Amino acid sequence: MKKRFSRFISFSNMFPLPVFLGLTLLLLPSCKVSYSFTGASISPNVKTVTITNFANNAPLVVATLSRTITDAMRDYFTSQTNLTQIERGGDLLLEGTITQYMVQPVAIQGNETAAMNRLTITVNVKFTNKTDIKQNWENSFSKYLDYSSTANLQSVQDGLITEITSQLVQDIFNKAVVNW
Repeated sequence: MKKRFSRFISFSNMFPLPVFLGLTLLLLPSCKVSYSFTGASISPNVKTVTITNFANNAPLVVATLSRTITDAMRDYFTSQTNLTQIERGGDLLLEGTITQYMVQPVAIQGNETAAMNRLTITVNVKFTNKTDIKQNWENSFSKYLDYSSTANLQSVQDGLITEITSQLVQDIFNKAVVNW
């Protein structure tokens, strides 16, 4: 037991506490670890993002849908990345068009009435990465939610749009910067 203690003393004599702390503080800033809770893998060369207004070209138009989806995209990119949003000319560019807003009956009952209705929203998105053109793509994203046919669409529409938009934004974000 005495030998172990003497080894510790000889080690501490070689590296006194102030020297050890000084070396630790010098080496600590040189270590760089990046964590991303979203899984986003964005090149260090990418600093800015431009998200244009998502035009509503759906046959059935809800006046607020374009603004809702555009704002949700911008908010999500702001909260999940360190990218600066600019009006035009960003390193990343997201352009989108709402191509479908549709309500259709599902779950037909025996008396040929629908027990549920389905709200579907589809957007077409073009993604451009100016720093790496191999990552560019254009894709259609579609999500839906079912609701009771006894509910008035006007009374449940805002909640459905919010939830569907959230799912669409996550899918688009994942495809753009998580590379799923």
